[in-house]
Amino acid sequence: MVKVYALSTCPWCKKLKQFLDLKNIAYECVDVDTAEAGVQKAALKEVDRLAGERVFPVTVVGGRAFKGYQPERIVEALKDEA
Repeated sequence: MVKVYALSTCPWCKKLKQFLDLKNIAYECVDVDTAEAGVQKAALKEVDRLAGERVFPVTVVGGRAFKGYQPERIVEALKDEA
């Protein structure tokens, strides 16, 4: 399972989602800036916990979190999960 925490206006977030779509990688995405208040608060707390800072995108594969646009590392993590 891949989960992405993103911002709707972030170019790197958009690029990551395009990459995942192109590679037919299923993912769940939370656009933190457009989420309703309760979801947004929980997502920001999770981003802080996973990344250690407020940065986007944050991609979670299994138990591993990746900060920023790191498609190669995400693909490697998916292979490890298989």
